[in-house]
Amino acid sequence: MKYTLEILIDAPRSEVIRLFDSTDNLYKWQPELQDFEHLSGEPGQVGSKSRMFYHMDGREVEMIETITKRNFPEEFSSTYEANGVLNIQDNEFVEIGDQTKWISHAEFKFSGFFALIFPFMKKSFKKQSCLFQERFKKFAEEELAKETS
Repeated sequence: MKYTLEILIDAPRSEVIRLFDSTDNLYKWQPELQDFEHLSGEPGQVGSKSRMFYHMDGREVEMIETITKRNFPEEFSSTYEANGVLNIQDNEFVEIGDQTKWISHAEFKFSGFFALIFPFMKKSFKKQSCLFQERFKKFAEEELAKETS
């Protein structure tokens, strides 16, 4: 399954990237995130791996993040592997005056049990991706408003 989502953030790209590129900030716009543990490689750089623990819909989800491309401020890509699910995430950040368009290209691959139930859950994956983008937008805009006041 592949899809692309876009959201316009009312903040300059340099500020969006500063906030996006912080593991501490993940907790501020992903309330389901319980823990982030660096595993290998230089943190935040291509090839680095981290373990992420989420509490989602009443269940614990563990995934491994691997950074595959880091070309800030234009793009950032990573994969997220969980039991039976691989998410390939390619993000573009386009400067539009004092705003930033965040374009998220997502691809999900399923195996095992998830391959069987995927047709029934298709909308929930896209809905969660939309929610993450909306939460980041809100966080970034509110954070920058606090910093400038």
